[in-house]
Amino acid sequence: MKNVAIIGVGQSTFVRAYPGSLRELAFEGFKEAISDAGITGKEIDASVLCSAPEYDKQRSPSAVVAEYLGLNPQPTFYVESLCSSSSTGLMLAYTMVAAGVHDVVAVIGLQKMSEISSAESQERMGRGADIQWESPLGTMMPAYYAMHAQAHMDKYGTTLADLAAVRVKAATYGQINERAVFRKPVTLDMFTDPENRMSGPVSSPLRVGDCCANADGTSCLIVASEEKAKAFSKKPIWILGVGAASASVNLTGRDRLFGLKAAEQAAKKAYAMAGVGPKDINVAEVHDCFTIAELLAYEALGFAEPGGAKELIQSKETYKEGSIPVNVDGGLLSKGHPIGATGGSQVRTIVLQLRGEAGDIQVKDPQIGLVHNIGGVGIYGNVTILGNAKGLAQK
Repeated sequence: MKNVAIIGVGQSTFVRAYPGSLRELAFEGFKEAISDAGITGKEIDASVLCSAPEYDKQRSPSAVVAEYLGLNPQPTFYVESLCSSSSTGLMLAYTMVAAGVHDVVAVIGLQKMSEISSAESQERMGRGADIQWESPLGTMMPAYYAMHAQAHMDKYGTTLADLAAVRVKAATYGQINERAVFRKPVTLDMFTDPENRMSGPVSSPLRVGDCCANADGTSCLIVASEEKAKAFSKKPIWILGVGAASASVNLTGRDRLFGLKAAEQAAKKAYAMAGVGPKDINVAEVHDCFTIAELLAYEALGFAEPGGAKELIQSKETYKEGSIPVNVDGGLLSKGHPIGATGGSQVRTIVLQLRGEAGDIQVKDPQIGLVHNIGGVGIYGNVTILGNAKGLAQK
């Protein structure tokens, strides 16, 4: 398999309500990514647009965005796997470049969720489940993850304080991330103060502070062949491994609720392809749509043994100075979650880390980084492992 690199990354500031159009939003991440790569749109010979279309009013957004970005007549593809859409798009771009079909591909993650109301958004999220057997009963994302939290608490003794600790860490770094929606400090006592909004009930045991917010945003990744990467970029970041898996849409079809099997299986594939293991990862981004989701990710990725995630967060080993820094950009809990753009934003963070360009959140000398991106309630699992020149040499 040919070596494939990411040579450019871009992201808009994530906001609650973007004032412009969908295509204008897409341009914000795209212009930053091509500038970062040192190329123009003429060097891009294919594009992949990634979003969950039910949140946008525009049908077939890939056509509109490709036209606006000047990417016609090159082929454009549209990818959707709920919240993991842009990780799926990156996997598609990787395979096309590795196969020699294309040399330079733009992966554009995009979502403008403010075009519909919060109530409409929740209803659409519910329809990410089975519309025949589950969503008509009123299931929504917080309720699904609340069931996972209850199962994890019952089996492993995880507590409300453990969940709150995840949000405190997220806010620690969200405060210094200029691209994040939520940039305020969060403390543990907020979760026990009945007058504080963070402690407000959502779906037991999850509280307001345990949940990420919807957002408008875009991300863009420029993926290139080894030849093009070396020609255009001084610091290409190499795709060492990719893994993807799926699970039953209906929770009744799963053998357990205290973990996400699709994430575990995707991780195994990515580790095997990269020739590395959990202890080789120097920095990670995981899909923390809810606080419990981050703890589930620690265990799925092998950073902690089953049931050991609570000790990992309480010991601060996943802080920037810890043994396995996780979500030091604030994660979804601070950045917000523009469905189609989230995976690309996670990849951008790891690329900047591996280049040594992450500023105040820079981890010391990382060589290999990992991105864990989940679609729906564990329906789609995606894990991507990236490395700089030193990381590539380890493969």
